[in-house]
Amino acid sequence: MENLLEHLWLPYTQMQTARQPLRAVSTRGSIITLDDGRELIDGVASWWTACHGYNHPHILAAMRAQLETMPHVMFGGLVHEPAVRLAARLAAKAPGDLSKVFFVDSGSVAVEVAMKMAVQYWLNRGFAGRSRMASFRYGYHGDTMACMAVCDPDESMHALFKDYLPKQILAELPVDEASATAFDALLAREKDKIAAVLIEPLVQGAGGMKMHDAATLRRVAEICRKHEVLLIADEIFVGFGRLGSFFACEQAGVVPDILCVGKGLTGGALTLAATIARPHVFDAFLSDDPARALMHGPTYMANPLACAAANASLDLFETEPRLEQVAAIESLLREGLEPCRGLPGVLDVRVKGAIGAVQLEKLDAPMLRHEFAQKGFWIRPFGDIVYLTPAFTIEKDQLAALTSAICSLLSRS
Repeated sequence: MENLLEHLWLPYTQMQTARQPLRAVSTRGSIITLDDGRELIDGVASWWTACHGYNHPHILAAMRAQLETMPHVMFGGLVHEPAVRLAARLAAKAPGDLSKVFFVDSGSVAVEVAMKMAVQYWLNRGFAGRSRMASFRYGYHGDTMACMAVCDPDESMHALFKDYLPKQILAELPVDEASATAFDALLAREKDKIAAVLIEPLVQGAGGMKMHDAATLRRVAEICRKHEVLLIADEIFVGFGRLGSFFACEQAGVVPDILCVGKGLTGGALTLAATIARPHVFDAFLSDDPARALMHGPTYMANPLACAAANASLDLFETEPRLEQVAAIESLLREGLEPCRGLPGVLDVRVKGAIGAVQLEKLDAPMLRHEFAQKGFWIRPFGDIVYLTPAFTIEKDQLAALTSAICSLLSRS
């Protein structure tokens, strides 16, 4: 048998004990087909990206047309219609006056750029020393160095690096009056050191699918505004309809100073992300002094092929009933996962929008992944949760099969 791992180094994988990976050969809708002919129902939409399902013909057609004319051109000193159009459409859809779009090539880089913007915002305004970030317990913002530094230093996969990373400020989410008072006091005490607060609005994804309400998000925004601290909303995961509104911040009536988007931006077709700033942030970089410019520029920034896919994805949000589909998925997830609540070892069952999570006392994630795949399901448990984040176009019977498989397998664990 061919050793697929002879030259590969896989993500989040102990390579010494890793099983041979499955080999995907094609995708369609919510189905992944393997080289042996088996079909898997995808319950996680390829790390939360394929919101329209795989191979949507409208996205493929847009990519083919762009591929024939200009798959890539540098964005330094040149622009192109797909990026100009996409920036205008994102500005129109983003909450409030978020309107200055800086394109990057991954979610982690979008967050890195947001932090860089925040620090330089204060420097350009003459405030030295405001170079630290505040973020929340169980938060996750990416795997690059600056992003690791604002993830939970104890509860995340990056705890190993806490002596290597810059020290940032960790806070508890202000979920009630007592924690709100504590967060208020923290910003009052540290505001002269803090450039920005980072939050994953409503759902902390890779930190364990932990969910909070709109009131909590509003408290964060209000306390940041009170102490004149910038607010960065990391919607890499929850943006583009995942929680039932186009952006999660809309549900709390919050307009962050900087918004990070990615994952579902291209409908899962290509890698693309963006950092979107409000005018007052952008204006702090305007000067006759070149040194006050934002000195950042990924090589494949605003890749035309990816921008074409993103524009096609936005077309689908405008012409197909995606948010209604998310509402239907939410109801089906609640119904389908509720039987897990009474199972031995289950601590909680949580659903918000097109996200469903079952939290366990303990689990063997690699073994569970293997067992799900053997039964025809692509489900990726991690930490202490088994979760679903399906495509918004998933068929009702496919989603029912996924939730049934989770309940069935956990009942035997």
